[in-house]
Amino acid sequence: MAARAPREYGPPAVLKAVPALLTLFLAACATAPQPTPASDARTGPAARAPPPAPITDAGAPPPLPGAPLSQGMPPPTEVKRLDFRGGEPQVPIRLMEGRSDVTFLPRARMRLRFGGPDDKILEAPSGSVWRVRVTHGEPAVLTARIQLGEFRFSDKAGLAQEQQEWQARGLATRVQVLGSLYGIAGKVIDNRRYLLLVDEVLPLKEATARQAELLRRYGMQTTLFEEVHTPSRGILEVRDTAGNVVGLAQDSLIAETTDGSGFDVRQVEYQVGYENHGFEDRSYRGSLQFTVDRFGTLAVVNVVKLEDLLKGLVPSEIFARAPMEALKAQAVTARGEVLAKVGTKHLADPYLLCSEQHCAVYRGRTGEAPSTTAAVEATRGEALFSKDGRLVDSVYSAVCGGHTENNEVVWGGPPDPSLRGQPDLLEPSAGQPTPANLEAFLSATDMPAACRLSSLTQPNKFRWEKHFTAAQVNAFTESLGVGAVQALKFSERGVSGRARVLTISGEQGATQIRGELNIRRLFGMLNSTLAVVEPTRDAEGRLTGWVFRGGGWGHGVGMCQTGAIGRAEAGQHYRDILRHYFNGAEVSAIY
Repeated sequence: MAARAPREYGPPAVLKAVPALLTLFLAACATAPQPTPASDARTGPAARAPPPAPITDAGAPPPLPGAPLSQGMPPPTEVKRLDFRGGEPQVPIRLMEGRSDVTFLPRARMRLRFGGPDDKILEAPSGSVWRVRVTHGEPAVLTARIQLGEFRFSDKAGLAQEQQEWQARGLATRVQVLGSLYGIAGKVIDNRRYLLLVDEVLPLKEATARQAELLRRYGMQTTLFEEVHTPSRGILEVRDTAGNVVGLAQDSLIAETTDGSGFDVRQVEYQVGYENHGFEDRSYRGSLQFTVDRFGTLAVVNVVKLEDLLKGLVPSEIFARAPMEALKAQAVTARGEVLAKVGTKHLADPYLLCSEQHCAVYRGRTGEAPSTTAAVEATRGEALFSKDGRLVDSVYSAVCGGHTENNEVVWGGPPDPSLRGQPDLLEPSAGQPTPANLEAFLSATDMPAACRLSSLTQPNKFRWEKHFTAAQVNAFTESLGVGAVQALKFSERGVSGRARVLTISGEQGATQIRGELNIRRLFGMLNSTLAVVEPTRDAEGRLTGWVFRGGGWGHGVGMCQTGAIGRAEAGQHYRDILRHYFNGAEVSAIY
């Protein structure tokens, strides 16, 4: 990729003034009297001294050549492991990014750390209003390799076989290890896995075009493994409630309260890309980090204790009015899921997780509920471990549909002893159809499944129908190059009846879509692949559309959340619920 031309910032006089200006502001931050609350900003002693002149965009200082990064925000490569200082993990989770500015208020006395060699600090009282904005932000330069597959660390044979198949197609590949291995309280947390990547490094636009080519040729949905070629840069400008600039920081800064009570953040953006996208004032525990994101704009990151993170996360995963034993089971599995994701997401970003569906829906203190908080506190530090002492990948989905699924059917790789599919019935099922007779299984209306008998079940998720017109299906499959679709066929079903292959035949050819999630995405997030599909025709036999009849909502591996509610209502303890869904795995405390 050609080198990026330097941006012109203004006349030499402005550039020469930058170091002195930055020193002036940071020195003022370190020695000035305490800022008064917002309501008294113009009446206290601080108002008598003339404030620094506000800086406009035209005169704002550019990023300083060679200036050190804030000590509070390490570069992306250094935030991919959990910080266990204090005995409890601290998790950096992104609240929002792509913003030009953000307004926040501390809930107790605040220290705002500007970083740099002297780590200048501004102190401010509870309730004071502050705004951070980015000036002269420069986006990161990213490159990417196409990710062809992901394999469990134990699946070296599967990795080698896949690598040979791609090499036979003339594609040079390389292997990348993702995740980490560490021990806590005598337990092993190992979320390492192998990634199979195309060896060629490409600019993002070219990598996206290459993905489309692989989809057309092989029916292969791929992802991108992004790498930072040149980090983003920018000056963070801090203004008080009167609009005065009171400090500058290079690339990042950190805000913390003296008692850890956290902050209120105004207009937090959520559900980006979804129908219910919006903005909401929210409150968060822990500290805030403001940093220049990959776009050269502002990202806000909440650094929060894992237990406090779960208090704001679990209510988004399960009904807060569910029985306590189901809430405890959800708290344990969510804790394990966070631990399992560390170092495997957002590798080109300065945080571990995001607060959206991609990682974990998290609303901070605003999203907390007394019942789920009690469940988190009752299971503090607990996670699921297999018989050999390793952390279980405690995955879960909303509704299994009466039978859970084996992990290898959904995600490939070797079988995981803790993730075995099994019937999810509350009582013996003599005479009940099984997934081996899928049509009858999907037609059963009196099945004693835990997720059907739960008082919080949604009948249209346990069994469902989805209709598409022929035109809709042709639009979904247009990029596959098979022409107007004439036949759809599921195959390679697992123990629950979920399919991992869909064969699509059209007027111009045929292809296969492999992978449960890839199939669901092709049809705009189909509820599950525990389904059968049939054509619909008009009176003259002409194809008019397709109907999917199915069961369940989600991948079906691990814990069935609605089933856990049904089991708790039937009197089961949370440890017993987890033993059922994770094949005898045991709950153990790690801190």
